[in-house]
Amino acid sequence: MNTLISVSIYPMSAGETLSAHVAEVIKVIEASGLPSRTTSMATEMEGEWDDVMKVVKDATFVLANKGFRTGVALRADIRPGYINTLKSKVEKLDSILGDKRACDNKRIEE
Repeated sequence: MNTLISVSIYPMSAGETLSAHVAEVIKVIEASGLPSRTTSMATEMEGEWDDVMKVVKDATFVLANKGFRTGVALRADIRPGYINTLKSKVEKLDSILGDKRACDNKRIEE
């Protein structure tokens, strides 16, 4: 069943600089071939439930297998009969907002 998730996977015991460790997580997600996009706070990914959850597990264990205490924050939207919601949800909002954002009317392009 198609699943859209927002996930943040991060080391909790890696000191102050986390970017290199988070980059390792992102590499696993991107190598999966599933549609995804990363923002400053999380990565969204879409696919079949089992496929998405396998990627979450693999990405989590990249850090855990190195001995890091690893945090995972995950939200999931399972919507039977829908696909490509990674893009379509944002496109629907853009059509309502006229492609403007409230923060400063600048849209960050993908």
